[in-house]
Amino acid sequence: MPDKLSPQVPVIVEVLAALGIARVGSPGYEADDVIGTLTAREVARRAGDGATPVEPAERARVEVVTGDRDLFQLVDDAAGVRVLYPSKGVKNLELVDQGRLAERYGVRTGAGYADMAVLRGDPSDGLPGVPGIGEKTAVALLDRYGDLAGVLAARDAADPGLTATQRRRLTEAADYLDVAPTVVQVARDAPVGDVDDALPAAPADPDALDALAERWGLGSSVRRVLDALAR
Repeated sequence: MPDKLSPQVPVIVEVLAALGIARVGSPGYEADDVIGTLTAREVARRAGDGATPVEPAERARVEVVTGDRDLFQLVDDAAGVRVLYPSKGVKNLELVDQGRLAERYGVRTGAGYADMAVLRGDPSDGLPGVPGIGEKTAVALLDRYGDLAGVLAARDAADPGLTATQRRRLTEAADYLDVAPTVVQVARDAPVGDVDDALPAAPADPDALDALAERWGLGSSVRRVLDALAR
């Protein structure tokens, strides 16, 4: 964590508590694992138990607002999960569904995006990728073999569909490919506690919020949050 960021975290925690906005986490898990778990729970809840009818309104989309492209793997049209990605700031959210994944990245599913990211790499997430295999090659390999497991099986079987260079590169990256899928895969079952995530119409502790805004020079930011909550 950058040195200038770590001192801000306790302040953010206090401000959220004063606002009454829920905060949830799980030791040993990253934020994207928590989001993946909450998404899976919501999808399961809205699907019902198969015996109890679920009202159409309850089957509405689950929308994940994030700047983390790792979470594109949650996209699932059948389950109603899509990502709102701030590619040009929060005022211009890009809607990412399976159609957008196919159009922009050439993969048909969220799982396909995760496999492509492993092969191609993603510097923003510290993924080096397989040297010499870019996005187009990664997509072509996944199209041919179905998924990352299929690509690796083809490598190990010396499948003639792989060029000698591709097989060599995949073999040289074997150590990376053994661990990268686990790193990229977002958890769906992290031990996250239940939380009341209803947004407050007014701050839970106005006096504490005013004091924090004054102490840390957050007046403008706090006003914007309160205006958003009021709407």
